[in-house]
Amino acid sequence: MVFSEKLTPADSAILETFVVPRYLSLFGDLMLEMILIGESARIAHLGCRTGYPDLKLYERMDGVDIVGIDSSLPALELARNKAAVLGDVAVEYRFAEELPLELEGGHFTHAYAIHPISGPQDRALLFGEISRLLCPGGQALVAMPLRGSFQEIADLFREYALKHDDSEFSKAIEAALIGRPSIETLSEELEEAGLDDIDVEIRQTSLSFDSGRAFMEDPISRLMVIPEVRTWLEIDDLKKPLDYVRDAIDKYWSEGKLELTLNVGCASARKP
Repeated sequence: MVFSEKLTPADSAILETFVVPRYLSLFGDLMLEMILIGESARIAHLGCRTGYPDLKLYERMDGVDIVGIDSSLPALELARNKAAVLGDVAVEYRFAEELPLELEGGHFTHAYAIHPISGPQDRALLFGEISRLLCPGGQALVAMPLRGSFQEIADLFREYALKHDDSEFSKAIEAALIGRPSIETLSEELEEAGLDDIDVEIRQTSLSFDSGRAFMEDPISRLMVIPEVRTWLEIDDLKKPLDYVRDAIDKYWSEGKLELTLNVGCASARKP
């Protein structure tokens, strides 16, 4: 799916309160550093969820209009409520489930997506839509985990496949890891969408979890990491492998915290 999974009202509030500050801000901060600020900007935010970091952009840019698009009504409602606190601002949030969007092509100076949870085919649709929306010279920005992120989970999946003699799962893991976006492949995907002048920045960091249970129950894992991993493998039933991961974390990191590798990437590109 091009847009991330729909959120309940509770999950929307949890995402805004816990996931944005500790996780999504890593991607949003890098995107904010790379965005080219100008006057009279018109910005499209695809997969906006609860609207982060739209209001930060609004405060930094003069004469800006922002349109956020998402498939989750509760998340959009929270985004609208946040914008309403600022009064009469040019920030609008719309519901959409499919691409192309009902937005005029070639009309936006900027279009961005933060942490789209999607496989290669859906990314191609997303990048193509970003390209369609931009005016000539407009800037596209995409921030997402790049290859090497969550490597510890991949290694435990490999261990699960070996111990259970599950060759199909093992093949799926290896294919998924090869298929994860890198600096080079992300650049190629954006080029195929008709964008050029591509620059990709990457920052290496980690996420800390006290135990296997803490990892599985953390909102970051539940709402972002595990859905992301599912897109790698394209396997619906991951219960047994994830149960193994939880127990293995408790065993291997019993005297310390799991530091989960995260390669935060952000690509900037221009519409010719």
